[in-house]
Amino acid sequence: MAQAKALFNEPRQTEDQGREQLAAFAKTFSNKAEWEARAATNRDEILKAAHLVPLPARGPLAPIVNGRQDRKGYSVENFAIEVLPGFYYTGNLYRPSGGTKPLAGVLCPHGHAGGTASADDPNGVRRGGRFLPYTQTRAATLARMGAVVLTYDMVGWGESSQVEHDDPLVQTLQIWGNMRCLDFLLSLDGVDPKRIGVTGESGGGTQTFLLTALDPRVAVAAPIVMVSAHFFGGCQCESSLPIHHSDRHDTNNVDIAAMTAPRPLLLVSDGSDWTKNVPGVEFPYIWSVYRLYGATGRCESVFLADEPHDYGPSKRAPMYRFFAKHLKLDLKAVQKDDGAFDEADAAVPDMESLCVFTKDHPRPASALMGSKAVAEAFEKAKGK
Repeated sequence: MAQAKALFNEPRQTEDQGREQLAAFAKTFSNKAEWEARAATNRDEILKAAHLVPLPARGPLAPIVNGRQDRKGYSVENFAIEVLPGFYYTGNLYRPSGGTKPLAGVLCPHGHAGGTASADDPNGVRRGGRFLPYTQTRAATLARMGAVVLTYDMVGWGESSQVEHDDPLVQTLQIWGNMRCLDFLLSLDGVDPKRIGVTGESGGGTQTFLLTALDPRVAVAAPIVMVSAHFFGGCQCESSLPIHHSDRHDTNNVDIAAMTAPRPLLLVSDGSDWTKNVPGVEFPYIWSVYRLYGATGRCESVFLADEPHDYGPSKRAPMYRFFAKHLKLDLKAVQKDDGAFDEADAAVPDMESLCVFTKDHPRPASALMGSKAVAEAFEKAKGK
């Protein structure tokens, strides 16, 4: 499989070029039908560029679930699923202790924070990603609000060591892996297929808006500190493939995020990274798309000028409110008398207890190892 020229080493364009590109995009549509034609072309070309036409066969997920821990208002378990035969996605499954079925479901992909491997880690697992306290905190809090939540490793992170994160197929595997995690979430008892949310920060924000643009089963999305007109992603997993340009389309991450319309969309941005222009550049473009549907009330933006690039408490708070509103979650279950959010008993300090594959529960011997084996399995799943 030939690899396209990588775009991830630097921003694709300047801030002025990003503004000009959005202005040019805006001239291609003036009504809902024209926008939907644009969105359909974008969707087709993104899938082609990502080697996902046709999509691989949706084989059995063969879920492995173990290590249940019962905590304050929720439980957490460890899981692995086969997104391709022999290729596993690993993560954690959070469930509310109570709640009335059907329950909302939320996917929580993560970004590139942390991630340094340690010889002391079980199986050489990286400590960042889904193991970070703030990733665990948002998942646990959403579960206490009444959602079934999945956190999971990016390819080559955490327990995902079958290929490296710089694998030529990494962007394809992550798009497909997100779709298959959604399949798994919808397979769980009591999950309402009409109340599915996705939220992640940075590289997890890229996963959020790509999945939402490509998969209509997502009902609500909140990409955090990522949507930018001039920055296409700082990693091969975000912009190594020509998903933004072909002979038939030209797009950027703002245009892709706008493909969420008319489903509810929350942008959270800050003043210290590439999302610093969201209030004046990116959000107005997306808002103009929602206006075509008469749905501007479903599109919200929160800008935190003095905040860093993370998914800290001030960024989680608007997401909790937005998801409570649009996924019908119980906000009061996690609020103190003064309205502040109670996020206690969320982070599990023992990382090994959150691993699905351990000495006692090793990864199946049939698991594929290495880029060549995984690429061959991918092509086979596509019928090639």
